Amino acid sequence: MALLDSVRGFLARRKYGEPIIIVSGLPRSGTSMMMKMLDAAGIAIMTDAVRTADIDNPKGYFEYERVKDLEKDPDRGWVRDGRGKALKVISWLLKDLPDDNAYQIVFMRRDIDEVLASQNKMIANRGEQDTTDDESMAEAYRNHLAAVRIMGRKKANWSIVEIRYDEAVREPAKVARTVNAFLGGRYDERRMVEAVDEKLYRNRKSA
Repeated sequence: MALLDSVRGFLARRKYGEPIIIVSGLPRSGTSMMMKMLDAAGIAIMTDAVRTADIDNPKGYFEYERVKDLEKDPDRGWVRDGRGKALKVISWLLKDLPDDNAYQIVFMRRDIDEVLASQNKMIANRGEQDTTDDESMAEAYRNHLAAVRIMGRKKANWSIVEIRYDEAVREPAKVARTVNAFLGGRYDERRMVEAVDEKLYRNRKSA
């Protein structure tokens, strides 16, 4: 499998150029933490810093505002500026990435109950109200994640590694090795580990 992945990566580079590292997942699934890990490892981050740190993400969001318009923006040529860099893209917008690039996708997975709890807390912190039923939302999330996996298997210009948020916090050295190997083994794992702050793992599911 490793040899197959290596050959696939080589062919993708010849066709598409340097891959764009995409950090993706559901909202509140640890994507900001992974972006911070990659930034610490020495990977250039594609961000405009428009969305600043707050109580929900005190270390920052590492977002690029134009990503939000991927679905409706007819001009997506700017995405190729992310070649050799890391770009955060919410999972619903993965389908809108242009096909003229290769993508190495670090996909964050988190227990859906924890995702919903974290989302609800964020909404409360903003003084807003959420009328969405958690059970319906959880089902929609599960269906969406299954669809992303199917799409990933069909995309010749995608390679994906799934990372569990709880494991990244509990065993950051192990996850750093996994991510670094996936990205070619060129990055600083020690700095990746140092970027993980266990205190920010809030809204944990009870054992």
